[in-house]
Amino acid sequence: MNKIWIALAGLSLVLGACNSPKQDAQRAEKQEFEYLAEQFADLKIIRYKIPQWDSLDLRQKKLVYYLTESGYAGRDMMWDQNYRHNLAIRKALEKIVREYQGEANADWDAFMTYVKRVWFSNGIHHHYSTAKIIPEFSREYFISMLEATGQDLDAEVLSAIFDPNFDAKKVNLDPDKGLLKGSAVNFYGPKVTEKEVDAFYAKKIDKDDPTPISYGLNSKVVKENGQLMEQVYKVGGLYGPALEKVNYWLAKAQTVAENEQQAKAIGLLMEYFKTGDLKTWDAFNIAWVNDTLSEIDFIHGFVEVYNDPKGYRGSYECIVEIKDFEASERMAMLQKNTQWFEDHSPILDKHKKEKVKGVSYKVVNVAGEAGDASPSTPIGVNLPNANWIRANHGSKSVSLGNIVAAYSEAAGEGILEEFAFNAEEVAMSKEHGTLGGKLHTALHEVVGHASGKLEPGIGTPKETLKNYASTIEEGRADLVALYFMMDEKMIELGLQPSLEVGKAEYQSYIRNGLMLQLRRLGLGEDVEEAHMRNRQWISKWVYEKGKADNVIEKVVQEGKTYFVVRDYMKLRTLFGDLLREVQRIKSQGDYQAAKDLVENYGVKVDQELHKEVLDRAAQFKSAPYGGFINPKLEPVTNANGEITDIKVTYGESFKEQMLRYSKEYGSL
Repeated sequence: MNKIWIALAGLSLVLGACNSPKQDAQRAEKQEFEYLAEQFADLKIIRYKIPQWDSLDLRQKKLVYYLTESGYAGRDMMWDQNYRHNLAIRKALEKIVREYQGEANADWDAFMTYVKRVWFSNGIHHHYSTAKIIPEFSREYFISMLEATGQDLDAEVLSAIFDPNFDAKKVNLDPDKGLLKGSAVNFYGPKVTEKEVDAFYAKKIDKDDPTPISYGLNSKVVKENGQLMEQVYKVGGLYGPALEKVNYWLAKAQTVAENEQQAKAIGLLMEYFKTGDLKTWDAFNIAWVNDTLSEIDFIHGFVEVYNDPKGYRGSYECIVEIKDFEASERMAMLQKNTQWFEDHSPILDKHKKEKVKGVSYKVVNVAGEAGDASPSTPIGVNLPNANWIRANHGSKSVSLGNIVAAYSEAAGEGILEEFAFNAEEVAMSKEHGTLGGKLHTALHEVVGHASGKLEPGIGTPKETLKNYASTIEEGRADLVALYFMMDEKMIELGLQPSLEVGKAEYQSYIRNGLMLQLRRLGLGEDVEEAHMRNRQWISKWVYEKGKADNVIEKVVQEGKTYFVVRDYMKLRTLFGDLLREVQRIKSQGDYQAAKDLVENYGVKVDQELHKEVLDRAAQFKSAPYGGFINPKLEPVTNANGEITDIKVTYGESFKEQMLRYSKEYGSL
């Protein structure tokens, strides 16, 4: 639940006005590297580099290789988690791509676009909106290709593809439509109801337990003989074949671990995948948090609960990371001062932590991603999610430096000039926006997610805030970042040269929250995704509350709408007021207040404004969503079969990578 997805520019470029010869060489190298691979529909496919790969020793390269192979080995689990028919559909689509000999025409082009969209989303529902991806070719054409390649799909699978009303949403968060009934995600068996799930876990969860396990994180709930039961993800259980292969590669990784603590963490992760024991998952997370010395790190498991409308079940993901020492050192000052930020937060004193423990922050370079983190990836992550582990043992926050840089290199131009109010706002954003965005991410992950505490006797947020827990938490972390972006302490710590950086971020956040992010939605759609919701409810709330003082002015000029920040310090006060209330909501488990905030400000869209945004954005070629092709890691062996090096190549196309992954890592 602790991810940030906003595409920003790279940290390695943001501090220091002068370019060194090394930076000039890096810029020249970037110009030769093809970041933007292709675009289709609303998606762009980007390549990222692994900086300083050759500076790793062979042991480290092997560790990275084994960890990435382990991650890819579990890829099929994410497809099946997303929707029960995804694997059957993917196999049929890929067989057509490999074998169909028909004419290349408009229908074929539409088919290939559909296939790529399905690859991108790990299934037939859009990765962000979770609405079903509707083919732009006919059912008859598809059936003809199935027949030509010797395939047959049953009627329900064909309905899943072509009927817009059949399993139309992967994740439905509208309680009126039924959180489970309206969601196609494959976490619950047929006829399992919300009421039954609530009762099932109410019997298990002890609200007085100071170290509760993450109930339901690694299982599917089904009904057998009229009773609910969990099918646990484990070797010998649900997803057993995939987890056996995941553990095969983890065992190899353990042999080349950088230190005993890392080896211990890998061993616990293997045991967890073998047994499905959630206490072992907690033990792994504690061991993982305590590994602060390794240069190679990883995120692996059934982690984030965004895809479960009930907020229990984690989606499979893996991110393999290499520490960026230079960039991480620049932000060490923020990590060292987390207690100051907690002490000076505008939240109620009873909701402040007396001692913020073990917050670790690094900038890392990604070497490979899988599952829920690929092709679409976050740019920052803060884990673990269990509040008691965070409070007692700490957490790790990472910014994915090379991913951020690749986003920046592949970004289109012109959007800022179109939606910023005037030349002064454009200049402010260009001068300070990169640093402002990066500091926002760092504050969000390091300070935001680590701050605040629950009142005694209050259950976990997913128990109390239910389907609103994720957006409330992400908004809370955003508000922490926004509040401190305009604090003189940031200048004192040397993190930003002036408050102009904070001003640029305020303008950017309001512009995006009220307008720009709407280009990711189809006209008439509500806001569903948790991060989009939190950006909108924050922006709309402060806009409405600041109207009397003209804190944010809505300006219509030559038929175009702009939202202009007129008083930055009053806006900061409003961010602080909202942060205090959102922390109270979380600390007290106030479901009704969470629902009112999100539903009143974060869900519905002004349709006239939405149409305007879509019309104005249509002139730009850059797609609103981006995802990545992973670099290919290939072992080099000697005559005895021993690995002597790991070679990195970047030339694989999106189509080639997706087909290769299915061939090499298909296990379900």
